[in-house]
Amino acid sequence: MSDEVRVRLDLSYDGAGFSGWAKQAGGRRTVQGEIEDALRTVTRSERTYELTVAGRTDAGVHARGQVAHVDLPREVWNAHREKLLKRLAGRLPKDVRIWSVRQAPDGFDARFSAIWRRYAYRVTDHPGGVDPLLRGHVLWHDWPLDVDAMNEAARALLGEHDFAAYCKRREGATTIRTLQELSLVRGADGVITATVRADAFCHNMVRSLIGALLFVGDGHRTPDWPGKVLAGGVRDSAVHVVRPHGLTLEEVGYPADELLAARSREARNRRSLPGAAGCAGC
Repeated sequence: MSDEVRVRLDLSYDGAGFSGWAKQAGGRRTVQGEIEDALRTVTRSERTYELTVAGRTDAGVHARGQVAHVDLPREVWNAHREKLLKRLAGRLPKDVRIWSVRQAPDGFDARFSAIWRRYAYRVTDHPGGVDPLLRGHVLWHDWPLDVDAMNEAARALLGEHDFAAYCKRREGATTIRTLQELSLVRGADGVITATVRADAFCHNMVRSLIGALLFVGDGHRTPDWPGKVLAGGVRDSAVHVVRPHGLTLEEVGYPADELLAARSREARNRRSLPGAAGCAGC
């Protein structure tokens, strides 16, 4: 029997007061830092137990359905498991909440076992601006938006592609992703919600995609333009990375328990597109 227990955490947070998920030097406030500090305090541990997260959100981005895991010594888990959730609630700041703390099934990895992440981006084109009660979660776009044109443009982006044109490159990281859903719906309140789901996302990908679609929606570009940018494979200066506060990580999907380990192994492999010689430089 292992000396450690892998624990799954389901959580949400308002990203406005955080410099993103990941711990940073210089004392900046992060979601990971707050939770790890709280976990160390409530378990009365001398060491910090490091979290692994499904999606490392940027500064200002919110999460409703984030998932993380932490490996705890078995004696710590056994001593605190019954009261851990309530004690964390008493220790954590009010802009981050943990809803579930449970032993993870064998093979579970919050990051590598995930088969999709679903984000929502919310924007309004109301000439009066954003509802003051929603201003921290909805972007105001001061041009009228054609949702049908945006959806037409979105369809060309679906599937497995190299999204280098919509990502901030990171050394040694691939930009090949499978975009499973990209659709927009205007609600009765006038707020447009874009649903974006993929197996994974590279840095700034969702906010860049939304920036391109907004340019189509307000008539500055034709619906075929985002697809042409994707095919070009390089950043286009006209693609703006929209502000982070409109973006929320809504849900993370995992396979059946018996498939978790296999999915984790698969996700660690470097990807290349069919017919490509490799993925050098992507």
